[in-house]
Amino acid sequence: MARSFAIKHQPGFTAIAATCFVVLYLPIVVLVAYAFNAATSTSEWGGFSLKWFQSAWQNSQVIDATLRSFQIGAVAAILATIFATMAALATTRTAPYRGLTFKYAAINQPLMVPEIVTGVALLIFFSRIKIFTGYSGLGYLIAAHTAFCIPFAYLPIRARLENMDLTLERAAADLYATPWQTFRRITLPLLWPGILAGLMLAFVISLDDVVITEFVKSGGQDTLPTYMLGQIRRGITPEINAISTVFLLLSVVIVTLFFFISRKRD
Repeated sequence: MARSFAIKHQPGFTAIAATCFVVLYLPIVVLVAYAFNAATSTSEWGGFSLKWFQSAWQNSQVIDATLRSFQIGAVAAILATIFATMAALATTRTAPYRGLTFKYAAINQPLMVPEIVTGVALLIFFSRIKIFTGYSGLGYLIAAHTAFCIPFAYLPIRARLENMDLTLERAAADLYATPWQTFRRITLPLLWPGILAGLMLAFVISLDDVVITEFVKSGGQDTLPTYMLGQIRRGITPEINAISTVFLLLSVVIVTLFFFISRKRD
């Protein structure tokens, strides 16, 4: 009898998987470990210390870049979630029609196009607007991050809508509820976990973005990732390791919350 195919039992699969995990996670472990290094050099261990975290906390440039990152990420995530919710409702609470697949592709376009292409396109587009209006504030970064984060917020919201039972919405319509009343009292409470998951995913994507931010930002508008990139060009220091460790911890917390919220069904 022919045996069923099982990839995990193929020769060499375990070794390849273990190698991939080591290559992926060992540098992160080393980075976190050297964030607590007392020595200035990142190539030798000088004992355990928290001074680099304290140094980053007292660095005004780090604080400014962090606050700017949170400001842009929060506004962009909220706007992206609002637009993604409207798009998810428009593409799931309707009968299939010609052109619906094109709308899916248009909404998810930032996921398919290389990020550097999006960054260059936004640079050209916004540079024309800057010349015409003379405005060079954070609005461009917020708009760019919002557009880029919409598909990330759209996916969990749409998945939540597709898994929702339509019985309650139909019952509300049978009881003469208006579409707005049905949405506010039935759809929105059931959809709320998906909205929160999309909001957190959009926030962490905006918070971590480097490529689009690097192309769109003006002078003095560094976010924390672009600030770290600029510092790395001058040489890696344990302070960068400390900032990266805090950034990593924040991202893990947000993604973990996203995972548990997205699993909620009741």
